[in-house]
Amino acid sequence: MLLKEVIEALVFASQKPLTPKEIVAALRSAVDDSDEEPVRAMAELKESEVGAFLEQLQFEYRNEHRAFQLVEGVDGWSIVTKPDFALWVRQLYPESKPTRLSGPALETLAIIAYRQPVTRADIEVVRGVAVDGVMQNLLERGLVRIAGRADVPGRPLLYETTQVFMQHFGLRTLDELPNVDELRKVRLPSTTPPTTGELFTPDALHPDDEQPQPDAPQPVAPDASSELPPAGEPALTEADAESVAPSTDHVADPHP
Repeated sequence: MLLKEVIEALVFASQKPLTPKEIVAALRSAVDDSDEEPVRAMAELKESEVGAFLEQLQFEYRNEHRAFQLVEGVDGWSIVTKPDFALWVRQLYPESKPTRLSGPALETLAIIAYRQPVTRADIEVVRGVAVDGVMQNLLERGLVRIAGRADVPGRPLLYETTQVFMQHFGLRTLDELPNVDELRKVRLPSTTPPTTGELFTPDALHPDDEQPQPDAPQPVAPDASSELPPAGEPALTEADAESVAPSTDHVADPHP
């Protein structure tokens, strides 16, 4: 019996993803039920060695073109069917058809994912519409949770994504979000600055820009196209927000 096969059996039989730490614990617990030398040898395995075996299994599955794969998620390793076979696997579970997120829900979730923790007011400024119903939907699905309160006047609630969000989109860390480095740097309007609590002015949205001196003549906008949008109009359109919505194409169906 090979150690790699034992690890494979543990991951396959588990009803939830397993971490290398949990696999090591199972190997050590087996000593209580058997004193055979191979069992005792496996109990000496370290987490880093278990991780190496898991990566080896992952590589073998990929090269053998199997219908399933070994994937590492935010909460451990699991064996799942490949997305290519989702159509047929879904027929085995007709009562549990997946519910899809609406466009507004995806837009709101994308803003939270890239800018968390974030207040509801800041989300509404970006989207240009109220998000009460959408936020309630995301909270009920467990994709978003309350992370505390902002340290500004009024102490508004802060929202962030959850581990369910990470599992649903097949992410190990938030750094795996599409175009994360670029999109986190995009300037977005906000209702309050993080320290003073004063309302943002148009110039505050671009603090790096050179501001005119008080005694200097104010520049005149050359035409109407350079003016900021009136208060109440969205600073970004819904099409802009859709560009930061995370992709769900790579999410694998769970192993039956």
